[in-house]
Amino acid sequence: MQKRLSNFFYATISLPSTAMGFALCIQISALSWILSTKFGLDIHEVGIVWAAGPTAGILGQVIIGLISDKAWFWGGRRRPFILIGGTLAALMVFLLPHIDKVNDLLGVGNILVVAVCVALVLDLSINISFNPTRSIIADLTPEGEARTKGYTWMQTISGFWGVTAYLVGATLGNDVLISLGAVIVFAFSVVPMFFIKEQREQFTPEQKLAATKADWGGLRRIYIAHGFSWLGVQSMFVFTYGFIQTHIVPAGTAQAVSDAQSGQIIAYSFAVLNTVGFLLPALVLAPLSKRIGRVNTQAGCVAIMALGYVMIYAFARTPIMLYVLMAVVGIGWSAIVSLPFAIMSDKVDKSRMGFFMGVFNLSVVLPQLMASFGVGYIMRGAGDNSLLYAICGGSLAISAALWCLVKDEQGAPVTALAPAAAH
Repeated sequence: MQKRLSNFFYATISLPSTAMGFALCIQISALSWILSTKFGLDIHEVGIVWAAGPTAGILGQVIIGLISDKAWFWGGRRRPFILIGGTLAALMVFLLPHIDKVNDLLGVGNILVVAVCVALVLDLSINISFNPTRSIIADLTPEGEARTKGYTWMQTISGFWGVTAYLVGATLGNDVLISLGAVIVFAFSVVPMFFIKEQREQFTPEQKLAATKADWGGLRRIYIAHGFSWLGVQSMFVFTYGFIQTHIVPAGTAQAVSDAQSGQIIAYSFAVLNTVGFLLPALVLAPLSKRIGRVNTQAGCVAIMALGYVMIYAFARTPIMLYVLMAVVGIGWSAIVSLPFAIMSDKVDKSRMGFFMGVFNLSVVLPQLMASFGVGYIMRGAGDNSLLYAICGGSLAISAALWCLVKDEQGAPVTALAPAAAH
């Protein structure tokens, strides 16, 4: 299947990244809920726990990427880190609802310290694996259409299971989600590694002679454009709860009922977002990218996402309207989590793919920190939670414009889409 580059092969190499995405969905859906409802942490203490993740990501993926580019043991350069990271991530997911028992067992006497440690190990485990799970797709697929297909398949499979995570959490509860998730994370990380083969010598002598250096100018444009996308997306993930409570849930609703309704609405909103996010990459974005180019497709989708955010700001005042507009936003989300990997991988030194994937992760992690602190500060002083989506829309509009400055190595020149992106 690997030699033929069959669809089953693309699905198989997508599973390790799916495992890490599923673990991240569990963290998004359940971590704050567990810390506040089961262990009584205050909101600022929950924030301390969450800060562990982006902090781990700043260095984790770059370091692991550098090491995995040169390492070879257990029959691969990416395989060992996927196996180790996947196993640790599954264990930490399992321990999330048992932080108090870990605290008692270790005799720490401070549940906040234990919660931070569990969250930090979980995030480090995800970061240990996320980079190799994405790099291995670039390692095992030829440049161009095949690699684009690899990353769109990655998002299709990962997105489907991400939607499953949100729906399980919304309908069956977070306890069921965590129990199911620990098994899925372990199985999807470990099992596929026994059905694919890495080559110790990545390139033939002819390929080495033809290898080009990294296009740092193009990479900087990609990093900045992708960073503005993630600033808007992360702001949505962090602060949508407040928007729903003040603009979607009817005023005067009892607090307990309001909390329950808000939790359900946000779960279904993100399920809609991710449903569009996993359906479009393989079915729409891959053939569209072949026709008009990947960067054109990326810029257009991000521009549509910016429009969707502005429409939420102006019109979303009922759950149904929010769900409809989240589907519009999902068009951009489907591109953000698939196409940039393929675009970026064509501009780097292929022998250092892990390192460049790690640097690429900074365009996600740093905006996450900016969203938590910068956008959070603005929201606290604004007095109107709908301002969130004006900020998100502006950030995505800037991203769409910046993508138009990126040169596409495959397909039509990006200038062909500039008027549409501006519109």
